[in-house]
Amino acid sequence: MNRRRFITTTGTLVIAPPLIAAGSSSNIIQRENAKPGTRDWMLTKTAVDPKTKYRCPWIEGYCSRTSVKAGEKIGFHVSTNPPSPFTIDLFRMGWYGGEGGRHAMSLGSFKGTTQPDPAIGKNRVRECQWEPCTEITIPEDWVSGVYLGKLTAERDGWQSYVIFIVRDDRRTDFLFQCSDTTWQAYNRWPDQFALYDDGKDKWYCGPGVDVSFDRPYGRYCQILDAPLTTGSGSWFLWEFPFAFWLEQHGYDVSYISNLDTHADPKGLLRAKGFLSIGHDEYYSLEMYDQLKTAIGAGLSACFFSGDTCWGRIDPRPSSSGVPNRIFSRIDAFGPLLPGADTWAGVKKFPYQTPSESLLIGARNAPPVSGGGPWVCSLPNHWIFEGTGMKQGDSIPGLVGFEYNGMPADIPGLEVVSIGPTTTGPKGKKGEYAATVYPGPKQNIVFNAATCWWADSLSEPPGYLRPKVYTEPKGPDARAQRITRNVLEKIRLSS
Repeated sequence: MNRRRFITTTGTLVIAPPLIAAGSSSNIIQRENAKPGTRDWMLTKTAVDPKTKYRCPWIEGYCSRTSVKAGEKIGFHVSTNPPSPFTIDLFRMGWYGGEGGRHAMSLGSFKGTTQPDPAIGKNRVRECQWEPCTEITIPEDWVSGVYLGKLTAERDGWQSYVIFIVRDDRRTDFLFQCSDTTWQAYNRWPDQFALYDDGKDKWYCGPGVDVSFDRPYGRYCQILDAPLTTGSGSWFLWEFPFAFWLEQHGYDVSYISNLDTHADPKGLLRAKGFLSIGHDEYYSLEMYDQLKTAIGAGLSACFFSGDTCWGRIDPRPSSSGVPNRIFSRIDAFGPLLPGADTWAGVKKFPYQTPSESLLIGARNAPPVSGGGPWVCSLPNHWIFEGTGMKQGDSIPGLVGFEYNGMPADIPGLEVVSIGPTTTGPKGKKGEYAATVYPGPKQNIVFNAATCWWADSLSEPPGYLRPKVYTEPKGPDARAQRITRNVLEKIRLSS
């Protein structure tokens, strides 16, 4: 009998959590996390220029690629103002005994220069063409994961990050998709040049604005002031707590970029389950279609995310011809709904893209933003097994800050959690809906319907709890068990 499954005296199937032991050889993630960890990956001196609100001009940089395989090259483009020698320390993020990272490589010292700010291009794109300070070949023994480069200016000690994903081609239980198109959409570097900045409106939500991956990530621009986001996109806000928990519990996981889902549809089929985490808002039509096709071929999908797949983007080459380095928001998934917020620009879309609900199980329902408790609505469903939750029991504050609702008309779809949302005591009211529907080959698609699910799993070093509309309450044994139930059903399905 599989050690993770056993039958109780009442005849109930119980799925126990996976076990991790130091030095275990059962999977590559367990072996990786048995290595010594460190918290040296954390920034100790960082700030933003108040004139820009988002950038750290003393030292900042970006990578030549969003993701890279072992044996491939990646370049680092760094600017220091004033000029200063600098170093780069590379870390893989994970559990590592609770430390959150492992030191992988030191680079430098390099002679720092002040590289030029890019001109404002067509559709307000800011595309840096900085000289690389160095280029490395990813070692063959580097395990797939999210890697940070901690940049340190030697002159005054200022620090910021670069971030990239190491991917692989191996068979795996789970693919963890990093939401880096959404990271880039909200990247206002150098000051007001996100996908939401048309030069007129503070939160423009229409077409006609371009953003580029060839620029540093500025500090995150919503909800909370998070210093560790300086150069690291939104990784620390939404995704790191989930990855930290996954690796703590020894799950076999491989990491990819949104752009890998876009460009490598066959790669989706090497996994049993696909994981969308946190705030995963921006998809190309290719991503949508290829995920639907993979689900039809037997891939399970878990959307532990909210506001998922709202904006349709069009990844295309940089000015130098590198694929998938620039994108614009060209449409919204699904029709514009009655009662939806009419943000600046949304009426300019053609609305000719299929509804995201046909992929996820629910869609971005007005008013989209808001929060509330995550309620047990179907207590006899297998996702609640072992939680002790009864009809109407809830996990306080877990829904937010954006969510999915309006369940799709998909055969076999079940609404496992549904409840009200609000933007405040006198604010707009809404309704979220978490769903499960069956795939054609005993696979499943689960939609948790909230950006904040990972908050209920762990609190890794450096984590800041968000608070807007509601406040999630941190690790919760019931949410952890629901997550285990979903993942283990997928892991043991074949």
